[in-house]
Amino acid sequence: MIPAPAFLANPDRFMAFSRWAAPMFGVIAVALAAAGLYLGFAAPEDYQQGDTVRIMFIHVPAAWMSMFVYACLAGASFLALVFRHVLADAAAQAAAPLGAAFTFLALFTGSLWGRPMWGAWWVWDARLTSVLVLFLFYLAYMALRAAMDDEAKAARASAILALVGAVNLPVVHWSVNWWNTLHQGASVFRADGPTMSAVFLWPLLLMGLAYMAAFGALWLVRIRGEVWRRRAEAAAMRAARG
Repeated sequence: MIPAPAFLANPDRFMAFSRWAAPMFGVIAVALAAAGLYLGFAAPEDYQQGDTVRIMFIHVPAAWMSMFVYACLAGASFLALVFRHVLADAAAQAAAPLGAAFTFLALFTGSLWGRPMWGAWWVWDARLTSVLVLFLFYLAYMALRAAMDDEAKAARASAILALVGAVNLPVVHWSVNWWNTLHQGASVFRADGPTMSAVFLWPLLLMGLAYMAAFGALWLVRIRGEVWRRRAEAAAMRAARG
């Protein structure tokens, strides 16, 4: 088996893998999302929340992905910073806009869900505030890369920022346990098992897997595009010198 750093150090191997993996993940994402949405909208109304509970199938997987993608961003940034893997840097750069999109979707749908449940579009709740901070870290990462002309310096500075932002991940996850918040605690991934009814749990898990597969497909496509961009720029520089 090829170690992960060696795999990331070989763009040709990655390009060959991603050529078939990206569309495969895309097809899986569509199939899982179709099944999850069908089961989710076929489920009965919640006895407390009514039909608004169905926002859960969009909101909760987006919230999961907001943290998962940032963990991928931080991991790729670590490999790029420590091992100087160019492909790892491309992976980090490609992940940031996707993570920002998932986080924005989590904030937006959470606001839609919060209005009928809490009576307000937004509250400075520990969970909401820490997710907003996560969104700002995504934006800061992208802004820092765009602000620097020297790509090597931009990669190094943004990698450090990404690793600093990773400190916020446990805050997001444990905020509902560390502080008194309006946001409910975990009801799926618990030591004593899920507390959610199976009629809601299964479509939620399917949607979570659909989001994961969609991210996999989009991430691979974006990394491929970044590799091609860098190759084109390198070829242009060689042509200019010659």
